[in-house]
Amino acid sequence: MLTKRIIPCLDIKNGETVKGINFVDLRSAGDPVELAKQYVVQGADELVFLDITATVEARKTLVDLVRNVAAAINIPFTVGGGISTIQDVDVLLNAGADKISVNSSAVKNPNLIDELSKQFGSQCIVVAIDTKLEDDWKVYVKGGREATPLSTKNWAKEIQERGAGEILLTSMNNDGTKNGFALDITHWCSAHLHIPVIASGGAGTKQHFADVFNIANADAALAASVFHFGEIPIPDLKSYLKKEGISVRL
Repeated sequence: MLTKRIIPCLDIKNGETVKGINFVDLRSAGDPVELAKQYVVQGADELVFLDITATVEARKTLVDLVRNVAAAINIPFTVGGGISTIQDVDVLLNAGADKISVNSSAVKNPNLIDELSKQFGSQCIVVAIDTKLEDDWKVYVKGGREATPLSTKNWAKEIQERGAGEILLTSMNNDGTKNGFALDITHWCSAHLHIPVIASGGAGTKQHFADVFNIANADAALAASVFHFGEIPIPDLKSYLKKEGISVRL
């Protein structure tokens, strides 16, 4: 039985960690390097770093900050934000990232997924989907600011076919609400794909994590504010999940 992963997410704007609700109303959550160090001590399985305004501001990810975070941790490290070329990925891997995450650039140019997985290996390529439930689950880009006509389910299948190693699925409806993960779309992806699905958006209680593993069968659960502000310490969460019969690394 594969262990389920707990992944804190550092959403970065202007060099500091921020967190919002439904992708807006951002507030500061602290220094990224210090937070990253704390998460290693607490037993996080991986760390995700998303430069959330890089695409909107048409610039590249903050490479120096990536380098500083990477130097401070010894757990797998995924970086996303403003990545659109093989060269971008090269720079970030050399700065210490283990995996990279693409979103808007992959929607704009789906061949990018094929190119990156061929060049760097699928295990290195995470494709993030920001999705919102309207009449159906639809894909959004540019940090959730721009709707697309893409069906989330169809796009998830295409991502897998093009060679991505993992999907980071964020429900914009649930993001920051602390009302729980979007179990329906997460379960659909887990059931229809053979690559790992990281669930994101909505964590508020330990039970929410148990539900996304037990009901939606996610491979990993990502959260931000409940970890950043000390509402759910990772050691407590993992002990709870273990008692619920969920396989986690203690």
